[in-house]
Amino acid sequence: MKKINLALTTGLIMLLPFTGMAHPGHGETEGYTITHYFTEPVHATVSVILMAGALFTVSYLRRKKSVDKNA
Repeated sequence: MKKINLALTTGLIMLLPFTGMAHPGHGETEGYTITHYFTEPVHATVSVILMAGALFTVSYLRRKKSVDKNA
């Protein structure tokens, strides 16, 4: 499991520079508004991935806590 976490973390760190790249579509909505981040596909994809990761983490921690409590 530690190797999987290390590989995932390394992969995400390697993709970090791409988050700062500009993309077409700036100007259709204001650049630094919540509307922009949820309507532009580049940002919406990242938002969905982050929300899925947060839900997975919360689910995992609750399940682990439940198993530890029963043991």
